[in-house]
Amino acid sequence: MSYTKSKVAIITGATGGIGFEVARRLGKDGYTVVLNGIDDKAGLERVKELTEEGITAEYYGFDVTNEEHVTNNIKKIGEKYGKIDVLVNNAGGLGGRSRFEDMTTDFYRFVMALNLDSVFFASRAAIPYLKKGTHPSIINYTSNAGWKAGVHAITRALAKDLAEYGIRVNAVSPGTIDTPFHAQIKSTKPEVFASWANNIMLGRLGQPEDVAGVISFLASKDASFITAETIQIGGGQALGI
Repeated sequence: MSYTKSKVAIITGATGGIGFEVARRLGKDGYTVVLNGIDDKAGLERVKELTEEGITAEYYGFDVTNEEHVTNNIKKIGEKYGKIDVLVNNAGGLGGRSRFEDMTTDFYRFVMALNLDSVFFASRAAIPYLKKGTHPSIINYTSNAGWKAGVHAITRALAKDLAEYGIRVNAVSPGTIDTPFHAQIKSTKPEVFASWANNIMLGRLGQPEDVAGVISFLASKDASFITAETIQIGGGQALGI
């Protein structure tokens, strides 16, 4: 086991989009950042980018829906650094759309595994090392979409369970963020993409940096009295106009 003086942050699903921007921001905040993903080529490229920016970063490739892989890899990270200060459960996704009547069990279980099981697996594995961290916290992602309601519940449950150890647990709920996730509609139907801003009070789509800034705050000492909360990052989109 080797110890590091710098803070250590794990960000799942961090090879692109919001996750990568979160890794970059935490890296600039002084964290050693550990990026996770399933695209090893992209992961190594992202680490190279961060390293060139003076950020200490590394990549661990594993599937967050695989309990054994999550547990083993987070244990390796925890043992290597002697602690974990922040876990950002960024990995997730819609997985597609389906009416309930036509929904297959495999599809249902995949979406639940990607968005909910992954949070449970990673958080459980990280807890022994978070206990050794400085101002340790877990940050999850929720959504207005029903399939993330479980993450809202587990965030509150984890916060209650881990409060005695000084481990804070919060969540962010991003609105429509301009990421590669929307690349297809942005290129094929630019007028539709542009119209999305009309439903946002601040009149624009969010940027990955908008989410990264809030996560940076939640991970910091400045947020040391905040736990069990979910912060909306949607420019007022939740209220509608």
